[in-house]
Amino acid sequence: MTYTTEELIHFLELELRATWGGKRLIFNAEEKLDNPVVAKAIDLDKMSRVFVFRDFRQQIHDYQRQHQISGVVARNVTFQDQSVSFPEVYNQLIAIDGDKEILMRAKTKVLNFWNEVTDGMKYYLASDRNTPINSTVFAQLCEEAQWAELDAGKEEVYLGLCWGNPKEYIYQWAKPDSGFHRIIASNNEPSTINI
Repeated sequence: MTYTTEELIHFLELELRATWGGKRLIFNAEEKLDNPVVAKAIDLDKMSRVFVFRDFRQQIHDYQRQHQISGVVARNVTFQDQSVSFPEVYNQLIAIDGDKEILMRAKTKVLNFWNEVTDGMKYYLASDRNTPINSTVFAQLCEEAQWAELDAGKEEVYLGLCWGNPKEYIYQWAKPDSGFHRIIASNNEPSTINI
């Protein structure tokens, strides 16, 4: 029997609770840190917990690759009494072969929801919250994106227009091969909250 994505998430949650509850320890945290100066400056007990969970999570990732277990889960977002469900890679799992295609198939659904709930709002790049972007720039960013993701606050909606490798797109070092543009829709100037 092969474990499901949901079961792997459950295992990760149990292990995280056990680790932070002090039920898992690693005795060579100083060796794993590989820097004696830093090792003396930090709390090795807490650092050992990080290493224990990281090692466990790596085993889960190896299991995903070996058994081709998807890292994709359904995400629900609600804004002003309207909801949408779309796929995303769970933050403690990895994307495997085929997961990117799942994300890409949902792009139109995500953009349709975005267009519906942001009607009449101004769009801003998260990197420049002072100047609204025009519809031509927005359309170009949507065209270049391979998949899209959403978040919502009380007064704002956040759209991620993503491309490249779903394992790497959130990291600055992955650009230009992988990355995302974060768009903020707001009736006024966007808040300074980073989502």
